[in-house]
Amino acid sequence: MVIVFEVLLVISSLLLILLVLLHKGRGGGLSDMFGGGMSSGLGGSSVAERNLDRITIGLLLVWFSCVVGLGLLLKTGN
Repeated sequence: MVIVFEVLLVISSLLLILLVLLHKGRGGGLSDMFGGGMSSGLGGSSVAERNLDRITIGLLLVWFSCVVGLGLLLKTGN
């Protein structure tokens, strides 16, 4: 069972890195430093951005569950 959690944790970690890098910069951060602040602030977000947010949050919950589950399994020694 520990191996399943470890594999799921590695896969979800890599996917989270990819999804976070796909997010559009909101301004005022490092994205502005490297030219990301050139976009116009029309406000609102597109359907794709909202779906990307939902997928990222869902994957974050999977990642967090794996971390907690793996911690509990290792603590009990199973």
